[in-house]
Amino acid sequence: MVESVAPPIFRFAPSPNGALHLGHAYCALLNARMAAGSGGRFLLRIDDIDTTRCKREYEIGILEDLGWLGLTFPQTPRRQCEHVDDYDNALAALAERGLLYPCFCTRTDILRSGAVERDPDGSPLYGGVCRALSPAQSAARLAAGERAALRLDMSCALALAPAPLTWREFGEGVEPAVVAAAPAAWGDVVIRGKDQPASYHLAVVVDDAAQGVSDVVRGADLFAATSVHRLLQALLRIEPPRYRHHRLVREANGAKMSKSAVSTALSALRAAGIAPAEIRAALGFGPAAATRLAVTVS
Repeated sequence: MVESVAPPIFRFAPSPNGALHLGHAYCALLNARMAAGSGGRFLLRIDDIDTTRCKREYEIGILEDLGWLGLTFPQTPRRQCEHVDDYDNALAALAERGLLYPCFCTRTDILRSGAVERDPDGSPLYGGVCRALSPAQSAARLAAGERAALRLDMSCALALAPAPLTWREFGEGVEPAVVAAAPAAWGDVVIRGKDQPASYHLAVVVDDAAQGVSDVVRGADLFAATSVHRLLQALLRIEPPRYRHHRLVREANGAKMSKSAVSTALSALRAAGIAPAEIRAALGFGPAAATRLAVTVS
């Protein structure tokens, strides 16, 4: 008897905290092409865990942009704001193993600490000041109304994680490789923010597992973060997906496109008369055609 193999599941997970740009289009189109080519499914997720920055009008714009590009999805999108219980359950599982501690420090506190080490994103590496607080001290501060994030005690987490901790990286145009995860480079990462029910690291791991995502296809700028995700998957006993970190669409000056840099939005290109076929051609997802877009993917 031949064992049936479930079709692969891909996803595109934009945050509605700004307008989509060509970098998002590249990621979405690549996921769609890989899903279609493998007989898989292509899901949409709205990563709106940051309720202070995410807005409904941006979500509406995202849906309009994706429809304009010709992308469709077999089911309604998963919205993070509707699944806080899932994150709470994951946090409880980590807390039961003694892996979390409250952190009262602000970003200013960390900067003033004079930290010289940096995490892979370039932010000051947290020195673990609040890790030294006793449970009674932390409880007293919380009872007094102080707000706290939750951090992962990295040394304790690594002691419980299997070794070696790795992931399968399929890259883009390269042979698959086994990558050694290095979560310690991130220090005691934030797992729940002071104003959010979960950090990006925890939410993405929980969401991908909940949606049965088998293939995570995302930008190379998230390559280093995969080390943290693999650690959380191991601690939460979640089967890891296959990873493929793709090249980035860049501005004329070589910088990666981003919302913070106010890269040209897809909606602005649409308003300027650019057709979806031009975007597909410029990004390498359609037959060569005349296009007014000059795009660099590297």
